[in-house]
Amino acid sequence: MMEGVAMLRQLILELYGSPPPSNYSIQLQPLRWCFLNLDSNSLEDGFYNIIMTAGKSENLKMLEPGKPPPSKKARKERSRGKATSAASSIEIMEDHIWKDFPEDLFEAVIARLPKPAFFRFRSVCRKWNSLLTSQSFSQQCAEVKHTESWFYTITHDNVNTGAMYDPSLKKWHYPIVPALPTKEIVLPVASVGGLICFLDIGHRSFYVCNPLTKSFKELPARSVKVWSRVAVGMMLNGGSPNSGYKILWVGCEGDFEVFDSAKNSWIRPGSMPPGIKLPLALNFWSQAVSVNGTLYFMRSDPDGLLSYEMDSGVWKQYVIPVPPHLSDHTLAESGGRIMLVGLLTKNAATCVYIWELQKMTLLWKEVDRMPNIWCLEFYGKHVRMTCLGNKGLLMLSLRSKQMNRLVTYDLASREWLKVPGCVLPRTRKRQWIACGTAFHPCLNAIA
Repeated sequence: MMEGVAMLRQLILELYGSPPPSNYSIQLQPLRWCFLNLDSNSLEDGFYNIIMTAGKSENLKMLEPGKPPPSKKARKERSRGKATSAASSIEIMEDHIWKDFPEDLFEAVIARLPKPAFFRFRSVCRKWNSLLTSQSFSQQCAEVKHTESWFYTITHDNVNTGAMYDPSLKKWHYPIVPALPTKEIVLPVASVGGLICFLDIGHRSFYVCNPLTKSFKELPARSVKVWSRVAVGMMLNGGSPNSGYKILWVGCEGDFEVFDSAKNSWIRPGSMPPGIKLPLALNFWSQAVSVNGTLYFMRSDPDGLLSYEMDSGVWKQYVIPVPPHLSDHTLAESGGRIMLVGLLTKNAATCVYIWELQKMTLLWKEVDRMPNIWCLEFYGKHVRMTCLGNKGLLMLSLRSKQMNRLVTYDLASREWLKVPGCVLPRTRKRQWIACGTAFHPCLNAIA
């Protein structure tokens, strides 16, 4: 036994770098006076338990001779003791660890926080608030894969104030973009990465904004004056938001221009080919979708798609009949597939349907529909639908005189979910969503 005690003293010396204090002793009899696990059948097992608990100072404390064993504390006292111990542990970490924490690892952790948590952390100190302008932090954000879209919406009662919905937390946020004009109505018309393109209701001025970081830019005036309504598409120059972006607008008479953020100017790469029927009956309710460097717009007369390949500047037209009894339909995209979502009404029964475009036949194939129990609420009602966002995850605003519903649909998992009502701060009134778009919350996207 004495040989074992000598080995134990040697272990403590190696752990602490000095022998135990003289006023402390290891009590061999009775064994209950010692916290170390020496009462097992094997001395080796006892040393194993000591090593496994090394680093926890409470497990290596020994009683002073002459003192009785500790009495059992009440639950409230134990909880209070744990809180005090946790507070002291935090202080020790602040003093001895956080001051030497590697800066690059610190930024890597912050970049992977949920976006609402990041903006709460920004208010802690100036250093954390300046992360948005840090090049190294921007690189860390670029390495984070964006998995789920958010939605930026405009309500009927507050056309100049947006409301953002986070599907992962099922929570609404109400950002303020101070640079957007307040004397005219501007609406979100396209998005890419973490950027949203706005167009004023008079179709004259374009704006690009990151609603999370408030990065904002008013685009130069267009060289072609078009006073009628235009359809707008947007895509990145490369795979990263830092590589810049391009914006395309096209009018019903065939006029179009492309804005390149790298050149900060509008260019007119050519004219509409003669094989495309003019005027273009564009579906302005449907936002453009981007697939493999090509923008697709929905049109009618004839029903189908109008595409523009950004690199080559080539326009194409596809005649694709839409399903009968269809209304409020819009394009969507999921994993490179072109999808169609719309309302189908038959004999006073209305339901939301999802179709996928078949590349070989150029026909729409039904792939899903809203659950029948949800559609019972629409029976006999004149329902209108607006699709807010068309990239992988859809948000659908369904409304009538007696109803106002928001639902999301995941094109990949085919999951339908109800969305909580949008109620602005300091109000109790549930807002009606007028329009919106989907975007990937990105901290390093610059307008």
